[in-house]
Amino acid sequence: MIHSDDRILTTHTGSLPRAADLLAKLPERQRGIPYDTAELQHAVEDIVRKQAALGIDIVTDGEMSKPNFLTYIDERLSGLERERRAADSDVPNPWTETKDAANFPDYYSGGVGVPPLPLRMICVAPLGYKGQQLLQVDIANLKEAMKKVGIKEAFLPSISISNVADFQLNKYYKTEEEHLFALADAMREEYKAIIDAGLLLQVDDPNLVTHFMMKKDATVSETRKWAELRVEALNHALRGLPEDRIRFHTCYSINIGPRVFDMELKDIVDIMLKIRAGAYSFEFGNPRHEHEWRVWKDVKLPDDKILIPGVISNSTVVVEHPEVVADRILRFADVVGRERVIAGSDCGFATNAGSKEFAPSIVWAKLKALGDGASIASKKLWS
Repeated sequence: MIHSDDRILTTHTGSLPRAADLLAKLPERQRGIPYDTAELQHAVEDIVRKQAALGIDIVTDGEMSKPNFLTYIDERLSGLERERRAADSDVPNPWTETKDAANFPDYYSGGVGVPPLPLRMICVAPLGYKGQQLLQVDIANLKEAMKKVGIKEAFLPSISISNVADFQLNKYYKTEEEHLFALADAMREEYKAIIDAGLLLQVDDPNLVTHFMMKKDATVSETRKWAELRVEALNHALRGLPEDRIRFHTCYSINIGPRVFDMELKDIVDIMLKIRAGAYSFEFGNPRHEHEWRVWKDVKLPDDKILIPGVISNSTVVVEHPEVVADRILRFADVVGRERVIAGSDCGFATNAGSKEFAPSIVWAKLKALGDGASIASKKLWS
């Protein structure tokens, strides 16, 4: 992947507001009816052009084809069937059982904007990958948009083993470990195909740092043990793939909330760095984590690795001032070196298609602040 050799490069996490025509057809898409090929291709080109105009160097397709950053995988894996419930309203909201919810019940009682969860998938047979055609459409659309807009590098997000395993119900494999490694073998096909196509693979793994807060009674030591197995399974899926073509992203899942029980970076960073990736993307723009740049003073970042700290955040609708963005970038450049910093975002701004938490105009303003802030930081670092 390209480095910030002569200026600070910019990127983000992936999900962006979907095009209006795609949103109108979202109910059909969620029933397995694909988008019109030409409409989807046009939407991807538009979102790539938009990113470039706002100063984003390393772009993606905005996940235009995906109803959700996680559940898109349901139709790409074999060995699954849909969970049956009397009504969608019977699907439990996991956020009501979190550490944050236990301590801020008056805030979480209203649902805090968490969209209704889809029915889960149940693993009832050996897992396999059957999403080749859907994936190739995503790859082709992004590469064609890159060519038309003149973009040199782009990434395609793909969900992690851990997130799929925790969302699915396993009724086939005898153990949790067996299930995880079967998922790893299946997901490897998607991971490898993205890299083979000449794109960067971004593994999306909110679960790595979210698990601690989601489990009301989980301790840090228990969470670390839980994470070790999942990192082992992810590395199994990534075995032999070029690390310098892989970005790993983790975040705290909920957008706007108290976030008091987010796992601290210092308690998980060593496990994160075991992941076979060339770059690590994590939350930093969120005020709950802005002090954590100091962690990298004590942690030895391998010489061939890059950091992608979030310098704009999904935890607030406040649009960051470009000078604030620049200051955040400068902190990391001072600790690990300017060439090993790419400015990113804390998380996606539309991880569920049609999300109402962020008006598109705010997302575009935040991305512009990201680009402008990186320009300010670059002038200071290369003057």
